[in-house]
Amino acid sequence: MVKSLKALQGINVEALAKAIESDAGEAVPGIRDALAEAKAGKFAAVHTPEQIAARKPGRPAGSVKADAKIATNLRLDPDVLEALKATGRGWQTRVNELLRADIESGRLAKAV
Repeated sequence: MVKSLKALQGINVEALAKAIESDAGEAVPGIRDALAEAKAGKFAAVHTPEQIAARKPGRPAGSVKADAKIATNLRLDPDVLEALKATGRGWQTRVNELLRADIESGRLAKAV
């Protein structure tokens, strides 16, 4: 089984086609072309203008949480930002948790 695009790009199309045909016990029409396209990264691509026109823009319905977070810009002092980032991956989530704790403790007013 091919586990990455890099591994797929390294396949020997002819050897793999022969192995598939050997397992199938017969010639498989178009197998070499299909494998060559996959190796070139053309698998699962939209090819025709009709297929492109049929695609709807944006994310599929239901792929976004109802209570999704909102992106915003926030200006912070450089030393504050450096200290937050120094805590490692997930620092933005931790900032959100700190602000939520301040709201719940009454330190910050709840939105009405």
